[in-house]
Amino acid sequence: GVSDLTGSFRLYRKSMLEDLVKKVVSKGYVFQMEIIVRCRRAGLSVAEVPITFVDRVYGSSKLGGAEIVGYLKGLLWLFATM
Repeated sequence: GVSDLTGSFRLYRKSMLEDLVKKVVSKGYVFQMEIIVRCRRAGLSVAEVPITFVDRVYGSSKLGGAEIVGYLKGLLWLFATM
């Protein structure tokens, strides 16, 4: 199963991914979640390899209010339409 919707490595069969990507309408972080939802709906299994984030040493995050609002809108769209 999947425990982290946006922060892990995943492997897809090329033929399955090509078919799924044609149907995806989301962008950004929601894109990854939509792929997982579509895989589950199609009866495909999804496995993940977790990744570890380390504290930032240089620079600053580019994640701002607009990205958070877009993420929430996309998440609501997924729940409403899938």
